Amino acid sequence: MSGVSANPEKNEASTLCDIGFIGLGVMGKNLTLNLVDNGYKVACFDLDQNKIDAILSQDELERKTTEPRVIGCRSYTELLKNLKAPHTIILSVPAGEPVDHVCHHLIDAGVQADDIVVDTGNSLWTDSVEREAKYKGKFIFFSTAVSGGEVGARFGPSLMPSGDPYAWTRIESIWQAVAAKVDPKTGLPIESYEPGKPVTEGEPCTTYIGPVGAGHYVKMVHNGIEYADMQLICEAYHIMRTGLNMSPKEIAHTYREWNKGALNSYLIEISAQVLDQDDPETGAALVDMIMDKAGQKGTGLWTAVSALQVGSPAQTITQAVFARSLSAFKDERVIASKKLSGPDPSMTKNESKETVIKQLHDALYCSKICAYAQGFQLMSIAAKEHGWKLDFAEIAKIWRAGCIIRAIFLQSITKAYENDEHLENLLLDPFFIEQINKYQSNWRKAIASATIAGIPCPAMSSALSYYDSYRCEVLPANLLQGQRDFFGAHTFSRVDKPESKKYHIEWNSPDRPQVIVKR
Repeated sequence: MSGVSANPEKNEASTLCDIGFIGLGVMGKNLTLNLVDNGYKVACFDLDQNKIDAILSQDELERKTTEPRVIGCRSYTELLKNLKAPHTIILSVPAGEPVDHVCHHLIDAGVQADDIVVDTGNSLWTDSVEREAKYKGKFIFFSTAVSGGEVGARFGPSLMPSGDPYAWTRIESIWQAVAAKVDPKTGLPIESYEPGKPVTEGEPCTTYIGPVGAGHYVKMVHNGIEYADMQLICEAYHIMRTGLNMSPKEIAHTYREWNKGALNSYLIEISAQVLDQDDPETGAALVDMIMDKAGQKGTGLWTAVSALQVGSPAQTITQAVFARSLSAFKDERVIASKKLSGPDPSMTKNESKETVIKQLHDALYCSKICAYAQGFQLMSIAAKEHGWKLDFAEIAKIWRAGCIIRAIFLQSITKAYENDEHLENLLLDPFFIEQINKYQSNWRKAIASATIAGIPCPAMSSALSYYDSYRCEVLPANLLQGQRDFFGAHTFSRVDKPESKKYHIEWNSPDRPQVIVKR
C-alpha cells in the first residue's frame, strides 16, 4: 500500500493542470509553450487532432523532465476535467463566430460561473463588450489583446488585458510571467529565445488596461500605428530606391545605421533583414521579386473608422490604410505608368546623396512622432467617450518590447506621460517640441524633394500636414463653416462672442441680416 496516497483528492489535485488552452494555431501553440516554460501545467484542446499531437511532441522534445507539461484533451469536457477549479481557460481562435462557438461548447461541457474564459484573439473591441454581457452568470468573459506575432507569443508578447477587475487579480501573475520584459532604465527589451529559459527580470510588458473591450481597443490603435510606421519606412525605402538609385543592400545598410539611434525599432531591424535577403530562386534581391500588393487583416481599417467616428485626426494612419488599398490596383498602375507622365525622379541634381539620406532620416523620425501622437490622441478621445481611464504612460511601457512597434522611441513617450498624465498631445511635450523644432527643416526638404521628383510619400506628407494644421492658430474652417451656413443653415460661432452662441446669415435676403439661432 506504500504506493497509494492516503488522500486521493489531494493526489488528484496535484495532477490537474493550472490552465486550459483552446486553439493551437501558430499563436496558440506558442503561447502554450510560453506558459509551460514559466512553470504552468496546461491542458489543451483543438478541433484538429494533428495540432494536439504536434504540441505534445514539441513539449516532449523541449522539456527537461519526464513529467509532461502539456496534456492533450479530446473534448471540451475532458479539458474541464483536467483543470484545477476555479478554471482558467485561454482561447486563441479566429475572431468572430469561432469565439462564440467555443464559449457555447464550454457552457455545454459544464463551465461554471466563477470560471474565467480569456479571449486572446484579434477581436473587435465592441464584440468583447457584447460577450461579457452575453455570458454573464455563465462564466467570466475576459479579453486580452496580444501583440508580437509568432516569436513574441513564444518568448514574450505585449499583453493588453481588459475586463472584470476581479478576473485580473486571478490572471495577473500569469500574464506578468509570460509577457516580454524591459530594462526599466534603458527601455530596451531583455530577450531570450531559448526554450525553457524564460526572462524573469525586468518590467513585464502587460498592465490592466480597463473595462472589457479597452484592451482590444488599445491593441487596435497599436495596429493602426503599426500600419503608419510600416508605411513610413516603406516610403523612405521607395525614395532611396527611386530617387537615389540605391540598391536594396545599400538601403539595408542605411537602416542598420539608423537603428543605432533615435529610429531604433523592431520594424527598422526587420526591414533591413528583408532588404538584405537574396531570392532563393533567382539570386536577385528578394524584395524585387515580391509583388507590390499589400494585404491587410482589418485592424488598420478599424482604427481609421474609429478615428472618423470620434472625430480624431488620424490622417497618417488612414493614409497608410489607403496606401495598402492603392497597392491592390496593380494592373491599373502598370497601365497608368505607361500613360501618365511625371518628372525626372533623380533627387541628387541639387543635393548630395548623403544630404538627402540625412533629410530622409529626419523626415521619418518627425513623421513617426506625428503617427504616434495621432494614435495616443485617438485613445484619449475614445477613453473620454467610453468612460475608460487609460494610463498612457503604462501603455507606452508595455509596447517597449514584445510587440511589433517596439522601439526605443517609446521610452520618450513613457516619460512624456509620466511628466504630465493629462498631456493633451505628444506634440505639446517639451521633449518632442524640441525634437521637431530641431529636425523639421529636413523633414520639409525631404518631402518637397520627393514631391518634385514625383515619388509618392502620402504618409509622410499627411504627417507634416497634421503637424502644420495642429500648430495653426487659424484654419480655413472659418470659410468652411460659412459655406455650410450658406447652403444648409448650419450656423456658426463668432470669435468675439461665447462659442455656445450660434449665428446664421439670411443669405437669400437682399441685406443678409445676421440672426441668433436658439436651440
